[in-house]
Amino acid sequence: MNFEFQTATRVLFGAGKLAEVGGLARGFGSRALVVTGGNPVRAERLLELLERTGVTVTTFTASGEPTIALVEQGVAAAKAAGCEFVVSIGGGSVIDAGKAIAAMLANEGALLDYLEVIGRGRAIEKASLPFVAIPTTAGAGAEMTRNAVLASPEHKVKVSLRSALMLPSLAIVDPELTLDLPPALTASTGLDALTQLIEPFTCNRANPITDAFCVEGMRRVTRSLRVACSNGQNIEARTDMAMASLYGGLALANAGLGAAHGFAAPIGGMFTAPHGAVCAVLLPRVMATNLQALRSRGESAGEVLRRYDKVAQLLNSNADARADDGVRWVDELVSELKIPRLGTYGISRGDVSELATKAAKASSMKANPIALTPEELTTVLGNAL
Repeated sequence: MNFEFQTATRVLFGAGKLAEVGGLARGFGSRALVVTGGNPVRAERLLELLERTGVTVTTFTASGEPTIALVEQGVAAAKAAGCEFVVSIGGGSVIDAGKAIAAMLANEGALLDYLEVIGRGRAIEKASLPFVAIPTTAGAGAEMTRNAVLASPEHKVKVSLRSALMLPSLAIVDPELTLDLPPALTASTGLDALTQLIEPFTCNRANPITDAFCVEGMRRVTRSLRVACSNGQNIEARTDMAMASLYGGLALANAGLGAAHGFAAPIGGMFTAPHGAVCAVLLPRVMATNLQALRSRGESAGEVLRRYDKVAQLLNSNADARADDGVRWVDELVSELKIPRLGTYGISRGDVSELATKAAKASSMKANPIALTPEELTTVLGNAL
């Protein structure tokens, strides 16, 4: 019963809360770098609200997965404009880009000095410039996390810039910003949220605080993901999913993840594949493999198996459900929501060995409830092709 819990300095949650951004952000300074996604039109209201309160805005587009080069460009743009704080409005990738830019604006040296795996892994020493995270999807939970996932195309890998000093100064989670998400994106991001609730709940670093978030988050996904996919204008369902995403971010940042995310990192580095959809198709395969491994060789595995039973009971809304029922529930939902298999992104059996080797070294894999063998890792990937 030893753990630490950290999160954003301030969280503002609720439909219509974006309207309060101007006055709150003005407290961070008068010049802002606003990081947007590929469709900057979605940020127009934010820009209007900021400018109305006297904030001078410089916009920076971060479309697709953020790369090291993109973050460096954002840092240069912010410095040239004399920006005093950073605001990101968009999905998890946009928020991660802004988070990294804000961190590098406050710390000397090159980005590679601070990156895991491919860099020098130097610790960030100074708190980021004030950073405001405004998610427009419900899945990544990046507004609650202390790391930014960045792609390095030349290394064919995704790596993290990570520090508690990177936690957002303010997170504004407004479910109204997700009302226009198309069904496919609602499904993939929603299943990412589910993965980020199941994995921290069953991982080897779970704690009582994150457990509470995971349990409540799974309840919300169970009752609302299908509704949000079929009727995107349902504000109650969108609110549930926004809250589930927030809970997932809190949980993963303070407990850990597991093998689904361990695989997602190298897959995202080697292939153009959406993170949420990758996690979704891997999740039931990872759950099934973990259960098999725990039952066959898990020492003192009873507690984790009971947790998988609890997952099944929450997902099925049935107190008699058991772990395998949870696997079936997730697998059926992934199929129902038409999540593509990994082969859709050009991944073949010839890539499995390399991906499994890289996944075994991923930081997320360290929290998996049991260490999976190379054969088990390749089986998971093979079953997801």
